[in-house]
Amino acid sequence: MQRSTPPDPSPLVSSQLLAGNSSFAALSSATERPWSYVMFALVMMSLGIIGFIYGDFALVWQRIPIEHLPGQQFFAYACAAIELATGLGLLIKSTARLSAYVLFIYLLLWVVLLKVPAVVAVPKMEATWLGFGEIAVILAGAWVIFAALAGDSHGAKFFTGKNGVRSARLLFALSLPMIGLAHFFYSEQTVAMVPGWLPYGLGWVYLTGAGSIVASIAVLLAIFPRLAATLEAAMLAVITLLVWGPALMKMPVDRTSLTAFVISLAIAGGAWVVADSYRGVSWFAVGRAARATP
Repeated sequence: MQRSTPPDPSPLVSSQLLAGNSSFAALSSATERPWSYVMFALVMMSLGIIGFIYGDFALVWQRIPIEHLPGQQFFAYACAAIELATGLGLLIKSTARLSAYVLFIYLLLWVVLLKVPAVVAVPKMEATWLGFGEIAVILAGAWVIFAALAGDSHGAKFFTGKNGVRSARLLFALSLPMIGLAHFFYSEQTVAMVPGWLPYGLGWVYLTGAGSIVASIAVLLAIFPRLAATLEAAMLAVITLLVWGPALMKMPVDRTSLTAFVISLAIAGGAWVVADSYRGVSWFAVGRAARATP
């Protein structure tokens, strides 16, 4: 029996979809696009624009392990083009699903090719795990978007639909301790980044590090996961603004500060998208109810 063709899920993920109030194939108008989705797309575009401006990769966050890579600038521009094109494509109804797929694959390769080798080479250095965790959170956000737009695919159940959203949440939760533990392993370097007007700088370092670890546990154990993911996303956004924002006010803008701001915003954006996947779930839900997916 021939199945009827489902509606094209290429429009942007609607707030209803992420709230779990409609199926993955549901159509949505442009006005229903969740702000976290739009933010994520704009940040990816910004990352691409930076790549074109400097003709290079995103510094330590996108460091190529091959010294003197042939055609390095070509690959740098190629990465910038993918980031810019997929970010823009997410905002266009007819290209959203394809862009989500390409962006998911791109970020997956970023993690596998650039971050996993560092972890394997120096597993006892927390900094390598930190680098992995930061990009993995961005990947988790892209995964939620891809899974939602792709719908339930019989050939790739782990990556798409409800299972894909659950998998992305798991990746998000497993990545957070890598970020949180860095606040303890590198407290001296981290406290130097706390704004001088904030008292008890070391206390903030430990508090935010512990916050990421607690958020991870909450999501993994399904104990108030929506609240935990939202607070984590908000914390990452505030850190981005307080730590890297002021440097953007100085002219000329320093490349490192600009790149760090956008990468940090991308990490916060990925967390916000994951948090949005819990819409429709009670803030204080636990157990099976807390694991509900669209």
